[in-house]
Amino acid sequence: MDFPDISIPGFVWAYRFEPAGARCRRERRDVSLAELQEGGGFFWLHLALSDARLPALLERLPGLPPEALQALTSRDAHAALTVSPEYICGTLVDFQRDFDAMTSDIGWLHFAVTESFIITTRLHPLRSIDRVRAAIEKNGRVRGPMDVFSALVIEFQRTVTGMVQEINDELNLIEDFVYEDARRDETRRLAPARRTIVKLHRHLRTELALLRRVTSADDDEIPPGFEAIARQLSDRIETVERDVSSLQERARLLHEDIDSRATSETNRHLYILSLFTAFLMPPTLVTGFFGMNTGNLPFAGENSGTLFAALVITISVALAWVMLKRFKLL
Repeated sequence: MDFPDISIPGFVWAYRFEPAGARCRRERRDVSLAELQEGGGFFWLHLALSDARLPALLERLPGLPPEALQALTSRDAHAALTVSPEYICGTLVDFQRDFDAMTSDIGWLHFAVTESFIITTRLHPLRSIDRVRAAIEKNGRVRGPMDVFSALVIEFQRTVTGMVQEINDELNLIEDFVYEDARRDETRRLAPARRTIVKLHRHLRTELALLRRVTSADDDEIPPGFEAIARQLSDRIETVERDVSSLQERARLLHEDIDSRATSETNRHLYILSLFTAFLMPPTLVTGFFGMNTGNLPFAGENSGTLFAALVITISVALAWVMLKRFKLL
């Protein structure tokens, strides 16, 4: 395979892996595709989709299948995996990374893997791929492009495991406040955690289904040795998917408990308001009656008329109390 000797738009990094498991070498930023292809071994090229020139460059790469080209230049927001005897390509889910902090925002890593190279593209900086790069720089010994792909999936699984622990700790704090009847609105804290859990569960199930589909394919339909890698990755994703499912059920029950307590609190307030209404309704009726501008009102000509009216009000409140007690509303 001969690559055109041109500069690489959207270049983020490139690593050259020598044959026989020798240590890798990070290439300079002005390296050309022709230089990457020289010699034996394989290379890993990571590119940014934000560069508008990238699709035109990838179209000129000889030997790159149309499916792989589509996967590398796509901005689709869903996981995908295409497998053939010569290559694998698709889209993996990951978490975005800011310059100074990790986030829980979902990002997408597009990839194409053959025997001689692995090319990855992304729109935003991603968490797992940076950790894989750091691990490769530290250890430096990778047998082939499939190992890099496997490391990407494994690092994502580890990232999800860490995030599951963070969400679990957050749910523990929310539970402490809920069951201690602390005066806080824990629904606002629970909602972001539930959104993250739902997104994780959906994407993990999708990736698990894709890997299981690969493991059920015939040997002549997948690259040599990829079935074992797919089974290992499937087991890892299935383990973390069970953890996320358990976390999702726990968050759902906690949300129901918070709603139940909020409903009970609202009902208690309505009950108190209803009691006040029941006690004030008879006096209101009495004051309304004596407030009419009509002739011959009772006690109108008496010096103690107001006192008599107050006595009627007191009696009406007492009658309301007796009636509420009789019907066991108090």
